[in-house]
Amino acid sequence: MKTFLPKQGEIEQKWWVVDATDLVLGRLAVKIADTIRGKNKPTFTPHLDCGDFVVVINAGKVKVTGRKEVQKIYQDYSGYMGGLKERPLATIRARQPERLIRQAVWGMMPKGRLGRAQFRKLKIYAGPEHPHEAQQPETFPY
Repeated sequence: MKTFLPKQGEIEQKWWVVDATDLVLGRLAVKIADTIRGKNKPTFTPHLDCGDFVVVINAGKVKVTGRKEVQKIYQDYSGYMGGLKERPLATIRARQPERLIRQAVWGMMPKGRLGRAQFRKLKIYAGPEHPHEAQQPETFPY
């Protein structure tokens, strides 16, 4: 018996659209990370980019559980002394709602060239419109 390894030309990549309205952030991020890596496919190969494209709409309406809205802190460090900025989740949601999903999914991706290439297949939009209608994305199954 031989192990099946798909060739780069044999990998079929689909487009999915996800409406993040009232979905829990962490659970959504796991599904997205698995999809853009290709772990939900039977032909998953860890060293190949065999995942699908994911378009997330309504990123600002994602839900968090517990008291994370006020207690969860996002940190940015410029590299200089005194350059640490700390902001609560509510502030990030008001200014950059896409960043919530982007950081949650990035934390679940492998770090390196392949992980960065796979992460580029994630498109996030704060509102209900997106410019990827030409790719005819399907609704994400749950």
